[in-house]
Amino acid sequence: MYRIGNFTDNDDVNIIDSLGPFTVVEYARDLSVTPDTAVAAYFCSKMNVRRRQVLCDLTKAQITLQAGAMQWMVGNVNATTGLKGVGDFFSKALRGSVTGESAIKPEYTGDGVLVLEPTYKHIILLDLSQWNGSVVLDDGLFLACDSQIQHKAVMRSNISSAVAGNEGLFNLGLVGNGAVCLESFCPKEELITIELQNDVVKIDGNMAIAWSGSLDFTVERSGKTLIGSAASGEGLVNVYRGTGKVLMAPVR
Repeated sequence: MYRIGNFTDNDDVNIIDSLGPFTVVEYARDLSVTPDTAVAAYFCSKMNVRRRQVLCDLTKAQITLQAGAMQWMVGNVNATTGLKGVGDFFSKALRGSVTGESAIKPEYTGDGVLVLEPTYKHIILLDLSQWNGSVVLDDGLFLACDSQIQHKAVMRSNISSAVAGNEGLFNLGLVGNGAVCLESFCPKEELITIELQNDVVKIDGNMAIAWSGSLDFTVERSGKTLIGSAASGEGLVNVYRGTGKVLMAPVR
């Protein structure tokens, strides 16, 4: 038996979101300050620059984490590599090398509580059932997910996107049902959702942080001709085409 005190019941800690096994808490103020850092801490709290943490309840689902994300755990919690053999190791190592993600993402099982490292980034929780069971992520956003969700490397529709789109040739794709936890530079309140029905959206730069796996991603000229693209001043744009959703940050 265990009991956690002065954490989520602390008046300086607010629960700001929850989905499946994940609960996101936010520290209203940074109380661990000195006279030298007090002014910066005060203005950080006023400008929504706050520490956030994710609590994982393993009674609700087994969890797969980005390597190094765990801070502490309590109760019956077991950590594994999630590997199912030598072939699985090489497959994950190859996927990690092309997507830029960690090759091995540890899996945690049991019925205890797992708490992730604090971060000043914003935590975004996604339900894959609202993405038709498939989502592709921009580089570096993955933090955690239900272990039943499968990971795969998603290749661009055209090789030019690797160079011209400044996106890399592969991204991490997540397939299945369950909750996904992302670490974003942009708060959830500012993210723009674009829903496409056999249509297209063109974005100047890598503003999209996640998009449906059903969409084709390419890099194309903003105009039909080189002269038209030059005249518009935009040049090449990232194009998402088909039926699905795009989650986009307004600034980057």
